[in-house]
Amino acid sequence: MSQRPLNLADVLEVMADSVPDRNAVVTMDHAYTYAELDERSTRFANHLISLGVQPGDHVAVHSDNRIEWVDAFYGCFKARAVPININYKYLREELAYLYDNSDAVVAVVAPAYAEALEAVRTDRLRHVIVLDEGYDAALAAASTERRVEGRAEDDLYIVYTGGTTGNPKGVMWRQADIVRSALNAARYGAPIESVEKLGEEAAANENPMVIMAAGPMMHGGSQWILGNAHVSGQTVAFYTEHSFDAAKVLDLAAKAGVVSLAMLGDAMARPIAEAVLAEPDRWDLSGLMALSNGAAPLSKAVRDELREAFPGKFILDTFGSSEAGASGSHMDTGEGGEVRFSMSDEMEVLDADMKPAAVGERGMFAKTGAIPLGYYKDEKKTAATFPEVDGRRWVMPGDFAQREEDGSITLLGRGSVCINTGGEKVHPEEVEAVLKRHPDVFDAVVVGTPSERWGQQVTALVHPRAGSSLTEEQVREHCHSLIANYKCPKQVFIVDEVPRTPVSKVDYPAATRRAIELTGR
Repeated sequence: MSQRPLNLADVLEVMADSVPDRNAVVTMDHAYTYAELDERSTRFANHLISLGVQPGDHVAVHSDNRIEWVDAFYGCFKARAVPININYKYLREELAYLYDNSDAVVAVVAPAYAEALEAVRTDRLRHVIVLDEGYDAALAAASTERRVEGRAEDDLYIVYTGGTTGNPKGVMWRQADIVRSALNAARYGAPIESVEKLGEEAAANENPMVIMAAGPMMHGGSQWILGNAHVSGQTVAFYTEHSFDAAKVLDLAAKAGVVSLAMLGDAMARPIAEAVLAEPDRWDLSGLMALSNGAAPLSKAVRDELREAFPGKFILDTFGSSEAGASGSHMDTGEGGEVRFSMSDEMEVLDADMKPAAVGERGMFAKTGAIPLGYYKDEKKTAATFPEVDGRRWVMPGDFAQREEDGSITLLGRGSVCINTGGEKVHPEEVEAVLKRHPDVFDAVVVGTPSERWGQQVTALVHPRAGSSLTEEQVREHCHSLIANYKCPKQVFIVDEVPRTPVSKVDYPAATRRAIELTGR
């Protein structure tokens, strides 16, 4: 028998054959073994095929977290189709754009979103699979026979970006490249000899880890946590509540015996830390070794809260993007200092001339090697984000960075949200971190708003802690005591909530619109 391709469908099948009785996914209500997950996704694949789905067809998954999301994820790959992640928080215009842009021919939709889908349904969308009793009946009737022929490492994986700075873009990866670039971290990036060897490794591991996935599966980062666990034959604690609730996340972590608790920036980390600090004896997290953070940076104030809530635990900072995969990491052992990320030979900081930046010089982060093919149906943006330099193809996802003397890099922020105020460049993340150090600030976002004098001015939306009497002047005084004047907000607005996406990232377009409304400009 020939060697299996490095394809997620084959990875799941090998794990189901190698460790069939090991838990692949654990929710608060149920544990699903690798054998069960393999059977569920095989039934889903065969149901798709019965509907006429062909290799390469796109299947939209329009649902919040539930086991059926995982069925669809692997089931699409088994059928050689491509799952398309739909943001269930989108409204009509956003959904219409995404369904049109993605060319989905089938939609898998949770009942709560079926009406929203019907409002934007196109002629291209041939079938809608609603996750109700009919879905259960269809899967029960579908064959459990695996369809293995024809899969390839070149089969596509597409993940749509969150669109925090514009319309979502479908990032196209070869399956083999996404596994190597984003789903191999749990194996510490060790070479993958074959899919069969992955199964042998998993069977030899008598103490598999349980890794927490608390974010929505329609976010690439959560798909990658799932993939990392399954590529290494480990278990995912899968959070399936409709909305984020720190106490319920901790309930699942305790029940499943989580070793690594994954968070998506301050918006998840702060409530989790404060829940533990408020009830330190409520949860048995004795098996917890590390707190893993990605998607958005942790501010110093929130990092300090995590250390207090979880003494002796490591904080693993990771950075990456839909375009660059998992790009770097930093292990915070509590010794303090700046968060600097390790660099591999496939990473670089490039200056404006596309040459390696000198130590201490600001440039743009770039990565080569196993990177995406480009953006779906967007050659112009593909050319801009994936340039070829001296015969080598790179991805430049838009992160400002600085090379340090020890070879590591410091991330400075996203270029797309950088504020140009009077010729000075201000990265919102730096100012937001300072704001969150104030004891009465729970959350904050910083954006640029129009200014006749400065071109753009730094404007802050601040969400105070409940019961505080925080004033705008106190916020400004706090900032002026810690950072340069040009970085300090010219205007501060006290708000009830900071605009965030469903995956906890700051929603900069929404925050900018709100700030402009409040400034009256």
